[in-house]
This record gives sequence, C-alpha cells and structure tokens, in this order.
Amino acid sequence: MATLNARKVAMIGCGFVGAASAFALMQSGLFSEMVLIDANKEKAEGEALDISHGLSYAKPMQIYAGDYKDIADAAIIIVTAGAGQKPGETRLDLVKKNVGIFKSIIPQISEVNKDAIMVIVANPVDVLTYAAWKLSGYPENRVFGSGTTLDTARLKYILGQHLDVDSRSVHAFIIGEHGDSEIAAWSSANVSGIPINDFCEMRGHFNHDESMQSIAEDVKNSAYDIIEKKGATYYGIAMSVRRICEALIRDEKTILPISSIQHDNHGISDVALSMPAIVGKDGVEGTVPISLSKSEEEALQASAKTLKDVIDDVGI
Repeated sequence: MATLNARKVAMIGCGFVGAASAFALMQSGLFSEMVLIDANKEKAEGEALDISHGLSYAKPMQIYAGDYKDIADAAIIIVTAGAGQKPGETRLDLVKKNVGIFKSIIPQISEVNKDAIMVIVANPVDVLTYAAWKLSGYPENRVFGSGTTLDTARLKYILGQHLDVDSRSVHAFIIGEHGDSEIAAWSSANVSGIPINDFCEMRGHFNHDESMQSIAEDVKNSAYDIIEKKGATYYGIAMSVRRICEALIRDEKTILPISSIQHDNHGISDVALSMPAIVGKDGVEGTVPISLSKSEEEALQASAKTLKDVIDDVGI
C-alpha cells in the first residue's frame, strides 16, 4: 500500500454539492489538507480561495485547487462530479450522462491512487457506486456511496417534527435506492428503543398507516420540492458527507445507510444499494441485518431490480 496522508481529502467536482461538502469538511476540523478538482479549474480555484478565507475562524488547513496527480496520497476521495438533476428529471434519467463522465474520471483516480477510500456522492448514486467499483478496480469495502444517508436524515428530521422530539433520538432508516423506489423501514423504526407506533400514541398520533405513508412520501419528494424551489439540494448532503468522513477518519464503526455492493442480503446480490452498514477506517466493515416486514422485503427486492435493470441498460 502507498503511504496515504490520513488527514488529506480530495473533492472531485466543485458544483453546488462539492463546494458545500468542502465547506462542511473545512469546518469539521477532520483534515489538514483538501484538494479540489473540477473540469473547470477556475471554479475549483475560486471555491478553494473562498473556503480558505474562513480558516482564521476554524482550524489550520491547506485548501487548494489541483489535478489528479495531487490526490496520490489522499486517504479519502469524494466524487460529486456529474451532471445535476434538472426540475422534472428523475435521478435515473441522469444515469447515462453520468456513467459517461465516470468512465473518464474514475480511471484517472485509480491510476494515481489505488489505496484510498472512494465515496461516491454524484447521482444516481447507487448505479454510479456500482460503476465506480467496476471502473476503479478498488476492493468493494473501499468504494461506497452516500446512499440514503441524506434520505434517512430527512426521515429523522420529519419524524422529529411530527413527534416534537429531538431527531437524534429517532432511529429509523430509509433503505434501497436513493430515489423513487426507496423504502422507509418502519418495522424496525423506534424512538430511543420505544417502537415507533407506541411513541406516536404517547404523542397523541393514532393514524399510523396514513402518517407513515405521508411521511415516507414527504421524504421521497424532498429533493424534488427543494429543486423546484431553489434549483438544487446541497446543504443536507454536505452534512451527510461530513458525517461519513467522521466515521472513516475516527474509525467510529458507526452504522450508516450507505450504498454498498450487496451479497445475498435479503436475497439481493451484485448491485449497490443502501442498507445499514458499519463504517470505520477500512470503509464498509459489513452490513447490519435489520428485520423487515414481508412487504418491506418485497419492496427492497423490487428496488434492487429497478437498479439492476438500469445497470444492464447502461452496460456497466
């Protein structure tokens, strides 16, 4: 293995998501060096300067625009590059454009650095995670996607609002595709160990099925709603990227719903999608089995099939 700088991160792509994520990472104090790469070098230079100007109020750090040779010793490489999602466009509409972009980017990464952990954030994240794994030659524990970490954060936030309780006390996952076929895993949801329906009743909510359907729809449509209102979503995902980096750098062994290659998990194999997984210094340390109802399991398998069909169509 090459000698990696554990305090160095690379951001490939400096659009809204890449720039917001770089800003969140600057504030985190996790890294002492960050290199920004973008097809538009001037954009990367501008973002590096702008973010660097806040360093007097954070921790010392070197932030600069660079080229692929500058990522040779980066411990974590985050890929946000790709075409953005336009109003009215589904995440899966993006796939052909972005797989094409990945065919140019990923080999350039693995040519200079074969030992980092690669975190895919560009959409559609599950298909692109699978593509990055295939194109990079990285072992599958060291290439994974941000997956449904953001959808799960949205679910926890909306449930926290609904129940008037701190969203950090809500334990619930969105699993499957980061997109239209995602599943809210209600059967394992709880608030500090209290089953979700029991807690809802403590708070005076009794229309469980109706509420569950409405909240799951709100989570699924959050991105579309935000894109319609302001053109793009980037702060929520930036915090998700920061959270993933914390788990990696601190070897936290945190359980996060990231997109990783599945092996006979609820009958699903050879596709990347989100299931709770242990995340530590080596990347994905294993998935965590969660109990699902029959309908949730069927929905998860349908979500996997949706993704597999896309992978077959694109010919990855």
